[in-house]
Amino acid sequence: MKPLKVIFFGTPEFAKTSLEAIHKSQHEIVGVVTVADKASGRGQKIHESPVKTFAVENNLPVFQPEKLRNQEFLRSIQELDADVFVVVAFRMMPKILFEMPKIGTFNLHASLLPDYRGAAPINYAVINGEKKTGATTFFINEKIDEGNILLQNEIEILTDENAGQLHDRLMIMGAELVVKTLDGLAENSIQEKPQPEVEHPKNAFKIFKEDTRIDWTKEVETVHNFIRGMSPYPCAFTTLKIGEEEKTLKIYKGKFEISVHDKTPGSLEIDKHSFKIFAKNGTYFPEELQLEGKKRMGVKDFLNGFQHFDNISR
Repeated sequence: MKPLKVIFFGTPEFAKTSLEAIHKSQHEIVGVVTVADKASGRGQKIHESPVKTFAVENNLPVFQPEKLRNQEFLRSIQELDADVFVVVAFRMMPKILFEMPKIGTFNLHASLLPDYRGAAPINYAVINGEKKTGATTFFINEKIDEGNILLQNEIEILTDENAGQLHDRLMIMGAELVVKTLDGLAENSIQEKPQPEVEHPKNAFKIFKEDTRIDWTKEVETVHNFIRGMSPYPCAFTTLKIGEEEKTLKIYKGKFEISVHDKTPGSLEIDKHSFKIFAKNGTYFPEELQLEGKKRMGVKDFLNGFQHFDNISR
């Protein structure tokens, strides 16, 4: 097998794991493209992406263009004469860029395409109570997540696993799939195939703040899956009335019971050691939560700090 010359595009930890796997493989990384450094936090300290940090530590050439159509950037990438571009958790690429390499540009997506195209495939697989998901490598084209499939690998979603835990397992499995895809392209042993036509594909649209609000009028298992699908980020929330104040309450983890009751969905009951919130057909018991202005904590520590709760505001 003749090793391929690779330019890698990515930003977060999920992408860094794939970059590291390629770096350890036979293939040669001739360039790394990532987001520009950003100032954040109280001190407005400059932070670099995990991908950049790894690239610098391993003496890999780094590019941080503000615009991917910048002519100087495009010339620099062209001059590297890469065989293939690999994209993991990066922004949309213009056609002039993704058509540049000889073999093409492929992306790693954290779902079994064509299901869960979009920005949040891991979250929505858990939210929807799926029993399995996976990762897909596919050639990029002008449509979002719709290019020809190269390889796929399936993974079981564990009982009560949250999106963060699934993310970490897919991150490792996805990195292995990226290297396997590079090997297959180098050996010309992969037969790309169009994605199946699906009448009603399961989508994974970008999640906004209001999308994370818990709807207690839904069935309790649906509520439970929603909470674990949003945990630990962006995190599901509800509002809790304490005296005359309403505060945001994030819920990271909990248990549920299906039961018959006559309580209003969203109402709650409290004792010294736990509290429960009523949903459509059962009860939810928060275990890890965070009240607005406070740190994340277990339910016992949470209840020790408060004496009076009125109700959940839906």
